[in-house]
Amino acid sequence: MLAGRTVEVELDGDRVTVDGRTYSASLGAIPGTPLRQLLLDDRPLSLAMEPLGRGRWGLTASGERWEVEVLDERTRHIRSLTGTSEQRRLADVLRAPMPGLVVRVQASPGDRVSAGAGVVVLEAMKMENELRVHASAVVKAVRVAPGEAVEKGQVLVEFVDQGSGTGDAPSST
Repeated sequence: MLAGRTVEVELDGDRVTVDGRTYSASLGAIPGTPLRQLLLDDRPLSLAMEPLGRGRWGLTASGERWEVEVLDERTRHIRSLTGTSEQRRLADVLRAPMPGLVVRVQASPGDRVSAGAGVVVLEAMKMENELRVHASAVVKAVRVAPGEAVEKGQVLVEFVDQGSGTGDAPSST
């Protein structure tokens, strides 16, 4: 699952097919960092990858964050047969994808934010990264301030699902 949408990916050696389109691909670690270098048809992209558990990953690239769930074919098929193929609830917090310094906080408690809205700007490795939400939500609490140093995984902002108002999960990027 990527932003609530199922994306089918097939792997065959250094070839990857995403929603029917085939690419040459490789993924390698950047030593000493939480970053990975993705080469897709010889176009480079640096990704911060954070394991969230149970097949879920937080991915950050170019200041945007996504949460993805990776399912193998067998698990997907079992879920479809057992009726447990519900969309996984998305994160109810925005966490720092890497250590850094908070440059700006662009939301306050009670603010309604739309998918794609930037809520925090984090400086890491001399680059500013705008962290965005990828689903509409209401800001419940802001846990950081400009000038504050943060650690990887630290909660920056908490959200309430705009649809339910119950604290069920929106998503943050």
